[in-house]
Amino acid sequence: MDEVDLQILQHLLENSIRPHKEIGQLVHLTGQAVGARIRKMQDLGIIEGYTLLWNPEKIGLTIQAFITVFMKSNNAHQAFQRFANENEHIVETHRVSGEGCYWMRVRIRSTSELNTFLDELLQFGNYRISLSIGQLK
Repeated sequence: MDEVDLQILQHLLENSIRPHKEIGQLVHLTGQAVGARIRKMQDLGIIEGYTLLWNPEKIGLTIQAFITVFMKSNNAHQAFQRFANENEHIVETHRVSGEGCYWMRVRIRSTSELNTFLDELLQFGNYRISLSIGQLK
C-alpha cells in the first residue's frame, strides 16, 4: 500500500459507491487504474466488503436492544452460535470476556416480538437486557 492507495481507501470510506473515474480525478489516476488498485486491496483483504447506512426505524424496526447472554452450560455455545447466525433480529453478536458470555445487538418491531425472541433465548441461558432510548453516534 502506498499513499495513493490510502487516499483511494479514504474516498471509499467517505462514499463507497463513488465512481472509480471520480476517485481517479481526485488522486490523479484513471478510473481503470483506481479499479485495479481497489481490486488489489480486496484481494489482500484490506477491503473486506461494502456497507450501507440506513434508518431501521423507517421500516418499522423501532426497538433496539442490547443483550448480555449468560450461557447455562458449556454445551450450549455451539447451538447458540448457530441461533445467532440464523436469527434475523440479531444485528451483532460478540463473544466476550468479563461479565456474560455474549453481547448482542437486536433490532425488532415490537415488544411482543421482543418477548418472543427473549423466550427463544432462554433455551441457551439467562440474559440481561438494556433498551436503547436514543443513539448519540
